[in-house]
Amino acid sequence: MEHEGTIRLSIFLGLFALLALAEWAWPQRARVQSQPHRWITNWALSLLNIGILRLLAFIIPALAIGAAIDAGAMGFGLFNWLNWPLWLEGLAAVLVLDLAIWAQHLITHKIPLLWRLHRVHHADRDLDVSSAIRFHPVEIGLSMMLKIGLVYLLGPHFIAVLVFEIILNATALFTHANLRLPKRVDAMVRLVFVTPDMHIVHHSTKRVEHDSNYGFALSIWDRIFRTYRPIAGPDFETGLQWQDDRPAQLGFSLWLPFRRK
Repeated sequence: MEHEGTIRLSIFLGLFALLALAEWAWPQRARVQSQPHRWITNWALSLLNIGILRLLAFIIPALAIGAAIDAGAMGFGLFNWLNWPLWLEGLAAVLVLDLAIWAQHLITHKIPLLWRLHRVHHADRDLDVSSAIRFHPVEIGLSMMLKIGLVYLLGPHFIAVLVFEIILNATALFTHANLRLPKRVDAMVRLVFVTPDMHIVHHSTKRVEHDSNYGFALSIWDRIFRTYRPIAGPDFETGLQWQDDRPAQLGFSLWLPFRRK
């Protein structure tokens, strides 16, 4: 799709800047590390991930949106057989894809090898909008391959995949933001969508707390599958149990999955 990359990037950067300003105006928690140092590392990881996806695009020519276009042209996938109205197909596709991301997230906590990759994300001592882009490149590559396979199985319209990608990126930024919402607003929003206060529980150093609230966009999956935890317990801290300042370093973060600890 022409210009889809520009559209997604513009929305992403605009929302990142807006939420960064909101964090400055209405922070939820005090920082424990230098923001510039962390942001340099988190953005460097993000740029490496973009490079990995560009390389993956040479190996697998159709990434998520391209896979939807290809599946439509070839007649692959469930939705290409059902011939539903576009609005209904789009809604169903977004719901199924969001559920798949929820399930993938849960699995990364349960399988030790995948957790080694995913803990790069959890090693951030402060949680803010930049944490949403802090993932190990290998995890990003595996996640994209899973998404491509699911798109071929579902065969959704490419517009539905584009909308889902925008929603996923936007909600990831919002839920990781160090943003204080009024309690009543938070309570209403989290009936359907994940809020920063809901997601921060997932970043607790305590295993019982970070094995909960796996949702990125919709909060309903955690409620349905009983992984929902409304608030964190006393002595709450974000990060990992052995936490120190080293995850703010790019080299340490890239090597973290291969460390024994």
